[in-house]
Amino acid sequence: MPPPPRPHALARSALADRANGWLATSWAKGWLSFPPLDAESLLAKAGQDFAAADEMGGRTREDVDDFQERLTRLCHSVEHEARLNSLGRAIAHGQIVRVIRQRLGLGKLWQAQPEMLHTPLAPPIIVVGQMRAGTTRLHRLLAADPAHCATRFCDSWQPVPGGAVDLRPLWSGMALFMARRMDPWIDTLHPFGAARADEELGWLASALDHGAYEAQWHIPSFTAFSEARGAVPVYREFARILRTDAAYHGNAALPRVMKVPQFAEDLPALLAQFPNARLVIARRDHIDVTQSSASLVANQMTMQSDDVDLPWIEREWQRKIALRSARMDAALAAFAGPVAQVEFADINRDCLGAISGVYDTLGLELTQAARTAMETELAQASQSAHHHHQEMYQGFASGEA
Repeated sequence: MPPPPRPHALARSALADRANGWLATSWAKGWLSFPPLDAESLLAKAGQDFAAADEMGGRTREDVDDFQERLTRLCHSVEHEARLNSLGRAIAHGQIVRVIRQRLGLGKLWQAQPEMLHTPLAPPIIVVGQMRAGTTRLHRLLAADPAHCATRFCDSWQPVPGGAVDLRPLWSGMALFMARRMDPWIDTLHPFGAARADEELGWLASALDHGAYEAQWHIPSFTAFSEARGAVPVYREFARILRTDAAYHGNAALPRVMKVPQFAEDLPALLAQFPNARLVIARRDHIDVTQSSASLVANQMTMQSDDVDLPWIEREWQRKIALRSARMDAALAAFAGPVAQVEFADINRDCLGAISGVYDTLGLELTQAARTAMETELAQASQSAHHHHQEMYQGFASGEA
């Protein structure tokens, strides 16, 4: 079914507006505590000496210092630049607190089970490209191959494994249910599923990479800081989480298919962790990518702010796309491993044909079992609300969506 019509660019769901008003009233009347966004208050929620605890489980002093510097700068930028409404403030507070708690949880896990950090991995298959360039389609088709493995949505955003019973799909399913109620257009932007193969954006968010945050908040100073700062500590943490996930699921011997648009910006740091990777590069016209990316970011920002600057979003993502493209191409020029290039138009014209070309270039065997699984994935994707995203952008561009 198509999503409900979006009457204008700054529209929010009625439920989001009610939640926003209820939170403001609750804080004003003292029914709920006003959520702080400064780093010191958020760290205090951990209830211990964070710096000492953060060094547990294989993290270097550089990693610890990098996280704390990122946290301080992110919190300052969110507080002073993001112009959050009440709902946005509550979301930001919850997201950052979750990241701190997950970081401590991972450190405790690695202290108890240090062997997880040394899990040997098969050479991964990494899909690299801009947002809205067909990376999700490529990623999910490659992940459908039973000879490969992928990261579940629930594991990306909740990277600390549970006990004997893994409840992460349940909690993530509940979170997605509420997200869809708050934002009925969310599946037009990206088709979600709690236990479905998805990008590892949550792992980057756990290390306070800026990619997940700049797509939902106006935080130009944190973006500028992050773009100028080396991403090596972020991807060391990413690799630790990947090895943990592979050890937990017992799939380390299978090539992991990974994808996050932020990879394009950080490709040297990513390849330093996985020098034996095989790359799939998704290409699409920059004008189309900018338009589609802008509608995604506008949707996310509008939920959390009453002061969204649509022309700024388009200018900023035009700049971001150019930056990512330049950094990606520079990294590819220095990479000697296998690289398959895929044009967006070819994916649309003959998706399985494009995938077949990828397999040939990377030296992979496209089995009948893989083809059957990919056809099932394509059939499922054809029913997705994601196909209404272009209609949503056309309205965004005209001020009607």
